[in-house]
Amino acid sequence: MSIPIYNHRKISLFSSLLMVLCTLSLQAEAAEIKVVKAQYQDVKRERVLDALVEAVHKATMSAQTSGRVSNIYFDANDYVKKGAVLLRMRDNDQRAKLNVARANFAQADSEYKRLQELFTKKLIAKSAVDKAESQFKSTRARLDQAEENLELTIIRAPYSGILVKRHIEVGETARPGMPLFTGLSLETLRVVVNLPQDIINKVRQNKQARVLLLNDNNKSIAASSMTISPYADADSHTFQVRVNLPAGDHGLYPGMAVKVAFAIGATQKLQVPLSAVTHRSEVTAIYVMDEQQKLSMRQIRAGYKLDNDMIEVLAGLQENEQVAIDPVLAASYLKAQWREQ
Repeated sequence: MSIPIYNHRKISLFSSLLMVLCTLSLQAEAAEIKVVKAQYQDVKRERVLDALVEAVHKATMSAQTSGRVSNIYFDANDYVKKGAVLLRMRDNDQRAKLNVARANFAQADSEYKRLQELFTKKLIAKSAVDKAESQFKSTRARLDQAEENLELTIIRAPYSGILVKRHIEVGETARPGMPLFTGLSLETLRVVVNLPQDIINKVRQNKQARVLLLNDNNKSIAASSMTISPYADADSHTFQVRVNLPAGDHGLYPGMAVKVAFAIGATQKLQVPLSAVTHRSEVTAIYVMDEQQKLSMRQIRAGYKLDNDMIEVLAGLQENEQVAIDPVLAASYLKAQWREQ
């Protein structure tokens, strides 16, 4: 049975209408895709060098009072937070002296207040009040000292960090000056770099650096300051530089290997927004819109993330090409574009 001619015309008309609607839909979606032009911009020129993380503060905590060690809560290589109790000593003697000091202070305080009241009523001489005041201050000082002596039987971490060594065991008697723990701080870190002599003058002039994390080169930590050795090593002809990191938890630990980028001038780099870059398996790509509003995915070779939420493009893109800011929306549009074809 053959299909009438007028049905063929209807089908053809419907197909044409469908194509027009699809085209209009794609054009509408294309209009929604925001694009920016890839542009060369002036950025700092940098030299990247290997570095090592180290702690700024390393200290040995010593006993400030005598006492037998009753409890040890941490050992070598343990991480401790600032203020954590590391060790306790037996404190029977200190507590007994504290109780006596409290009793003496309470008595002196009561007597001082009683004589003040009598002096207000002009029933005693001023000298009696002065003597009571002196006794009050003396007992207050002895009470403060007793409280401090009791607190000294508890050894607390002066900063957050790692215990490197423990010098005493439970049951041993600690005496003033005896080392108890050695630790290093994680609150204040720096990285040490051997700087080649060919860039030493430029680094001295700019004094700008950032630490690159080896597990993510797109993330960096701006140096708070740096200290440059005034002379070079006679064997390696390099200058040692200590790059200080800002206070805070950066996920770095002493002994870790990192890289440091030193500012040595300015250069131009082709940049696109970091948000425009997408990753497909091991491919780094962006979506490029041509003059005919055709979208295509383009593989690129990306460089380092820049300070202004931009990223440099080393290969795969030309200046003034239009790049989609939202790769998710662009991918959706590209699939629709393929279906139309």
